Amino acid sequence: MNRKVEAYGVGAIQRPKIKAKKSLDLSGVLGRQIVKSETKLALRTHSNTFKKLADM
Repeated sequence: MNRKVEAYGVGAIQRPKIKAKKSLDLSGVLGRQIVKSETKLALRTHSNTFKKLADM
């Protein structure tokens, strides 16, 4: 990545690692709803990919 950036004359710098400050509790009804909605989103977004994988 650094060489790609430097090819355009921009100096590359090291970025600090950002740690997650919050954690999700996926237990209970609310957690089940989060998992369900995220699964639906992934299936809708990548529907063609899943179809191709199913046909392999």
